[in-house]
Amino acid sequence: MSDKTPRQNDNEEIDLGQLFNAIGRLFEKLFNFIGKIFKGIFTTIILILKPLVEHFKLIAVVLMAAAVIGYVVDKFKEPVYKSNMIVKPYFDSKYQLVNNVDYFNALINSKNLKELSKVFEIDTLKSSNILEFEIEAGPETQNDLLIEYDEYLQDLDTSLVKDFSFEKFVENRDMLSSSIFSITAKSKSANIFPQLEKGFIKTFENKYSKKLKQKFDSIYGVEKANYLAQLQNIDKLQNMYIEIKTSEANNGKLQLSTGSLLPLSQEKVETKEFELFQEEVKIRQALKNLEEIKIEEQDYYDIIASFDEIGKKDSRALSKLTFLLPLIIFSIMVIAYALMNIFKFIKNYEK
Repeated sequence: MSDKTPRQNDNEEIDLGQLFNAIGRLFEKLFNFIGKIFKGIFTTIILILKPLVEHFKLIAVVLMAAAVIGYVVDKFKEPVYKSNMIVKPYFDSKYQLVNNVDYFNALINSKNLKELSKVFEIDTLKSSNILEFEIEAGPETQNDLLIEYDEYLQDLDTSLVKDFSFEKFVENRDMLSSSIFSITAKSKSANIFPQLEKGFIKTFENKYSKKLKQKFDSIYGVEKANYLAQLQNIDKLQNMYIEIKTSEANNGKLQLSTGSLLPLSQEKVETKEFELFQEEVKIRQALKNLEEIKIEEQDYYDIIASFDEIGKKDSRALSKLTFLLPLIIFSIMVIAYALMNIFKFIKNYEK
């Protein structure tokens, strides 16, 4: 027995030693792998920067020349003016609006000045000055987004409400989720912008939006007639209660015809009167809300901010060749150098 115990301890020590050695080799491989990654990144950066350093003078001269050429071209080319219009479409006319902006740009690119003049009701000379239209979701405050989120949750299944946070709602919104849109027009003429509104106004009154408005008007008429009928019934019941009270005051007792549904005691009559008053208040409030919705959505659109009378010069850096041309030339040089190295590698490659 005494001989077996030391041997078992020796075996355990050998096993632990092998385990620690295996763990050590594993960490060594891991650190080597991480080191190779960093070395690869560093090597890649050096390979990218090496040709820039070797040909620094040539690259600097080419980029300077490109910047000078771009500056000269910017000085002599026609200025570009732009202006924004912010609109709020109703009756789902926003879909036609986005589609029409693409259509207008297609007309501009194809030089279809006749159709462009017809759309905006301007002559071909003015329409030839139009360069581009852009559309994006309009400016929205945090409060606007919270209201939209609350309305969205009301239409959502109750089992999904807990899992759909406000941050997720904002993240998943696209341009068409907005109710307000900003339209940017670009032109070679500074005073053409107010004349472009006519083309967009016609956009809002399309077949689909007209159909939705007719449906809305029909529903409004039915609901209003229903509320008015309920008020008439309440008014009749109130007149009956007045007659009953008058009869009580004259005779000192309550007299009802056979089969009447009205209460037999004075206390119950007063309770019913109060309930009728509460119901009348509710109906009148609902009628008021209905009228407010009708007033708010009686038009196909609202122009929140019109195009400026005189457009502003487009002064963005990327729109100027002084900055854009050197960037293009540098990109071409990088691509050309990469393709040359790839060609050399393929040509000299041996299995």
